Amino acid sequence: MSEPRRPPAPVKTPCIKVCVVDGESGLCMGCYRQLHEVAAWAKLSEEERERIMAELPSRKSRIRPEKLAMFR
Repeated sequence: MSEPRRPPAPVKTPCIKVCVVDGESGLCMGCYRQLHEVAAWAKLSEEERERIMAELPSRKSRIRPEKLAMFR
């Protein structure tokens, strides 16, 4: 008897459901990813996603604080 199949583990994501792109920086104002990163997220390797997620906190400074205040 074979073991039951387990569903795949969910993909870890920084998405907080605030999907608004800042025109100046090109970053999502919710998660700080670039559009191409958001679009490719599910296809990236775990290592690529971890690398990007490690960079996200430093990207926040690329968006003017008054813009971010609208969403926090």
